[in-house]
Amino acid sequence: MDKVKLLDKEFKRYIPFEKIKEAVKRLAREISNDHKNDDVLFICVLNGSFMFTSELFKRVKLNQPEVTFLKLSSYEGTDTTGQVKKLIGLNEPVEGRTLIVLEDIIDTGITIAEVIQLLKQHNPKAVKIATLLLKPGKFNNKMPVDYVGLEIDNEFIVGFGLDYNQKGRNLKDIYKVVEQETGDRRQEIGDKR
Repeated sequence: MDKVKLLDKEFKRYIPFEKIKEAVKRLAREISNDHKNDDVLFICVLNGSFMFTSELFKRVKLNQPEVTFLKLSSYEGTDTTGQVKKLIGLNEPVEGRTLIVLEDIIDTGITIAEVIQLLKQHNPKAVKIATLLLKPGKFNNKMPVDYVGLEIDNEFIVGFGLDYNQKGRNLKDIYKVVEQETGDRRQEIGDKR
């Protein structure tokens, strides 16, 4: 499909699955080469990273790697605090292990930086970051992103696990929003990730 409509927005194909698959294969090779002697625990940050994690995990060539799924909590009552308060689902022992945090997309880097700080409190051997997509134009964090699948412009995207109000995660390709004409001005959805 070249275009899809999700709720009130139209999206057009931006990154075909073949390009995504090639990026994931490259990341799997890099991670496998760098960590062949490590006790690796992959940490999938839900919800958006589940498809990336699945594709990557079946391609890595490591000695008995493990995967766990993590959800972030930044709410107090019904209001968001803007800061990650709790990592929900981290039940595996991490002390002395190499943790590779899997993100679907990193833009500013604020959330992932907080996740890394929280993980380091558990005394891992190392904490690495692997992201399918990076927005270098928005990334304003000094921490290194160890593995980057693809760099993209500041587009609002859906598909391959990414969503628009929970819709579109199942799309195999990645799509970007189509700009809407409103009077004499063009408006585009702002990316809140």
